[in-house]
Amino acid sequence: MKNVQPQRIKTITDYHQVMGLPKPEHPLISVVPFEAIRRPSGEKSYGQIHNFYSIALKRNFNGKLKYGQQDYDFDEGIMVFMSPGQVFTIEADGDLQHTGWLLLVHPDYLWNTSLAKTIKQYDYFSYSVHEALHLSEKEEAVVTGILKNIEQEYRANIDKFSQNVILAQLDLLLTYADRFYHRQFITRKITNHQLLNRLEATLDAYFASDALAEKGLPTVQHIAEALNVSPNYLSVLLNVLTGQSTQQHIHDKLIEKAKEKLSTTDLSVGEIAYALGFEHSQSFSKLFKSKTNTSPLVFRHSFN
Repeated sequence: MKNVQPQRIKTITDYHQVMGLPKPEHPLISVVPFEAIRRPSGEKSYGQIHNFYSIALKRNFNGKLKYGQQDYDFDEGIMVFMSPGQVFTIEADGDLQHTGWLLLVHPDYLWNTSLAKTIKQYDYFSYSVHEALHLSEKEEAVVTGILKNIEQEYRANIDKFSQNVILAQLDLLLTYADRFYHRQFITRKITNHQLLNRLEATLDAYFASDALAEKGLPTVQHIAEALNVSPNYLSVLLNVLTGQSTQQHIHDKLIEKAKEKLSTTDLSVGEIAYALGFEHSQSFSKLFKSKTNTSPLVFRHSFN
């Protein structure tokens, strides 16, 4: 997909105008069927940055969507979550066609509500999360039902209950999405186990190279980039599958390497600490003891 200069869209009203839609029923929230959306100016590719939350349920999409670092080419039910300020690009060879729903929510709509804080806690809104949510038929029916409830309330006459009803449905939608994501982590075993294998290979290669002594321990960001996933996605996935964070996996690999050097070489603890990327041996010894309940020297002496 070629680089496209994205257009920043500040309001939901502006989005409706750009996409050839009627004026929204409410300036801070909108529910749009994808069949009604038209590509801007008939261009083959376009990019946008929204100043509001976007939640999309797409089916039969004949183009390609890119956000974060990943391209999507799909035709089954998939959900995509984007927070304000994310960049995404859409490309299609012919007339862009897709079905499904698009829910737009401006942060101001959530002002002074519990959802204003809660929505920021869902990792799947991270711009670099490249794993979209693949829905089963039953899950898609649940999501579609909630979106239709929101649309019905959105198009009804506004009264003092309208916002609370919509926010309750939105909260339910986000909770279901969180549940379905955790289901996906567990059920997509082949893909996820491949990622675990790649994680181990990436850590093995890093610890076997000179990078450890030159750059220190790899950061979570570095490992995530090497695996082409986001730090948040990787950590949540690992926690679901293994009960450990990415940082804990890095430390486990470090301790594994340290035990190898302590048991098979005559290097001093200080030399081993330096080889493992530590500036001070005390820091290494403290981490080693926290992970093994023994000091590096005591561990070494157990082999004599």
